[in-house]
Amino acid sequence: MDITILWADDEIDLLKPHIMFLQNKGYKVIPVVSGNEAIEILENQVVDIVFLDENMPGLSGIDTLKRMKAINQHLPIVMITKSEEENIMEDAIGGNIADYLIKPVNPNQILLCLKKNMDNKKLINEKSTIAYQQAFREISMKISDKLSLEEWEKLYKELVYWELELEKIEDAGVSDILADQKTEANTCFSKHVMRNYQNWLLGNGLEKPLLSHTILKEKLFPSIKDTPIFLFVIDNLRYDQWKTLQPLINEYYRTDSEDMYYSILPTATHYSRNALFAGLMPGEIAKKYPNMWLNENDEGGKNQFEQPLLGEYLKRYGKNVKYSFSKILNVDFGKKVLDNMHQLMQNPLNVIVFNFIDMLSHARMEVDLIRELADNEKSFRSVTKSWFENSTLLDMIKYLAANKIPIFITTDHGTIKITKPIKVIGDKFINANLRYKVGRTMDYPANQVYEVKNPEDIFLPKEGVTHRFIFATGSDFFAYPNNYNHYVNYYRNTFQHGGISLEEMMLPFVKLLPK
Repeated sequence: MDITILWADDEIDLLKPHIMFLQNKGYKVIPVVSGNEAIEILENQVVDIVFLDENMPGLSGIDTLKRMKAINQHLPIVMITKSEEENIMEDAIGGNIADYLIKPVNPNQILLCLKKNMDNKKLINEKSTIAYQQAFREISMKISDKLSLEEWEKLYKELVYWELELEKIEDAGVSDILADQKTEANTCFSKHVMRNYQNWLLGNGLEKPLLSHTILKEKLFPSIKDTPIFLFVIDNLRYDQWKTLQPLINEYYRTDSEDMYYSILPTATHYSRNALFAGLMPGEIAKKYPNMWLNENDEGGKNQFEQPLLGEYLKRYGKNVKYSFSKILNVDFGKKVLDNMHQLMQNPLNVIVFNFIDMLSHARMEVDLIRELADNEKSFRSVTKSWFENSTLLDMIKYLAANKIPIFITTDHGTIKITKPIKVIGDKFINANLRYKVGRTMDYPANQVYEVKNPEDIFLPKEGVTHRFIFATGSDFFAYPNNYNHYVNYYRNTFQHGGISLEEMMLPFVKLLPK
């Protein structure tokens, strides 16, 4: 077992039966009679866990705890006390104790405490692995391209649940099995989308999902009253990333509702976020507001008209309210918006767009440091969480929670790690996105893509008579034959968006109420 326990108690002689019990179980115990002696041991030896008497003469248990944490912040320390006074427990818990026991303790209590703190990771690993193995067959049976929208939502949520559970354990084999299941699910999901997408847009059929251009009307507009609400649009936020951030937000807000909606195609900011704020499909924006739409090869920012498009959207649905719109591209501007939150609370609606995650996913291709930090799904979630914990977004959420302001959180599209190249030949006017292509002259394997010969069929702008769109599915990406190997090696295993996958299309829309 090789676990060493440091036990500090001024009455350590009375605990010899307990120590012998632990030694017979295979634990090594170092007994000491004071806090100072315990500190000296800790400075010179490696121990795995500390049992610390709270009430010792000289250096108290609480003071010993503080000094131990200064030596080894992550060392699990179990406080043992005769008293159940609240202030003592608060001091101990505030010092990050692993557990506490009330005297007199019995050997079984101690053993249970050790198993909880020392064997916990092993038990979690075994339990999670067994539970997923039991769920594996059920998930496999569910995967089909004939699922209903509700069934797809449940399946995707279940896959994300297991992805987050299994990332806690170190078993690459089990994680690989889950990755294969996600690949299979994405293959079936892509077939489902290709078969139904046009009907969703036309309103044909019995069911259609909430989409980029309908989600605000259905889920945000009914909450616009005289009192302020805030909508945060975190660009490129996948559902698994949302579930990673949710526990941090739950300290300040409770989740009132968590809906899923589908990004339109292409699942790229130019299309999906303009549709989100306009309440119209891109082709409709181009016709109704031609001065607010730029095509692929037009110069200028493709999302520069989001604020006026939102204003027009609100007017069309009778929401003649004062609103603010802020797009945060860097920390300095984020701080300015944060400093102005008291003014924003005078508006019934406030929309704040955070572009960080989108910038991170693109920067990943350019910066070696980001490439290392966001090398896989787990690390991509971890980087997102680290950003959020130190972001002005979290500061804004804390401020609004303190002022009892309801908030909404969503995104415009997700992203997927690309692995399999598909050769596409096109002229110099073809766009650069790796997950979708639009152009006049393109040569590609039609059976490996979602091909839309007439963009107007799916409410996209038609720039020319022969212009068409193609979309990559699953983890595929488009590569040019020129310098093919270099191009493929450079982009493979990066995170991209624009195509068809669960990760890019199925998005959270969350309403949160202050606690």
